Amino acid sequence: MREIEFEIAPKDAGRQIKHFLYDFGVSSALLIKLKNTPGAITLENVPARAIDLLKAGDRLKISLPETGAKAAPADISLDILYEDEDIAAVNKPPGMPVHESRNHRGDALSNAFAFHTKSNAAFRAVYRLDKNTSGIVLLAKHALAAAKLAGRVKKDYYAIAAGKITAGGEICLPIKREAQSIIKRCVAPGGESAVTKYEVISCGDTSTFLKINLETGRTHQIRVHFSAIGHPLLGDDLYGASLQKIKRQALHCKDIYFNHPVTGQNMHISCPFPADFRAAAAEHADASILSAEKD
Repeated sequence: MREIEFEIAPKDAGRQIKHFLYDFGVSSALLIKLKNTPGAITLENVPARAIDLLKAGDRLKISLPETGAKAAPADISLDILYEDEDIAAVNKPPGMPVHESRNHRGDALSNAFAFHTKSNAAFRAVYRLDKNTSGIVLLAKHALAAAKLAGRVKKDYYAIAAGKITAGGEICLPIKREAQSIIKRCVAPGGESAVTKYEVISCGDTSTFLKINLETGRTHQIRVHFSAIGHPLLGDDLYGASLQKIKRQALHCKDIYFNHPVTGQNMHISCPFPADFRAAAAEHADASILSAEKD
């Protein structure tokens, strides 16, 4: 059980505990759980009510209940980039799904993380990456962290697209599920709005190395958008690309930026490009971000 302690500043003197906790990011639903759990809210080590008033210098503590479904543990190695009591960042390899599905039982990131933590904590991925997309997945270790991080993580993706793209830009095309498919998406009227921003890192003879940021988070958004403009990602045969240089979509989440959900600290976590991505980017080997990793 995660315990979080606060020292009350003079500016919060006279406030009710519930209003202080709301401002910190505790939801109404979580507050109800805290209120209904004996000893989950204490003031100066004494059980307190949500309506009790705070004084400057008070020590307020909340004990977060462990809720939600836990995945079955599986002994699968993980590349942990960062971990503390509230969050963990994992470098997910290509080929590993984030969650279990009908076709993937016991081989997902959720299974590996359950074995790693050896606790009853629920698995909470702050966002998902496609099974064959590599890179950082941020995990929240409790409901408060998950709620405070949702939609507040900036992600830098890198991709290799087929053909030449000579300048950066923005793709604003709606995305919807393709008829008669539960997997494939397409650009079509009536779809959900989707905005993808990109800059060219290196333009080669046969491909373009890109940095990509998303303003929306639709399923397969990057893959669908670049296919729609005639530049599918290398290795993405679902959306019309060749498997010659890489056997999965050449897409990697390399950097993430966010405020820590408990401490408020500005966080930046990075991970290297995997070997198959680097091999597919051979004609862009002189790009500074690639060459820097060799040093």
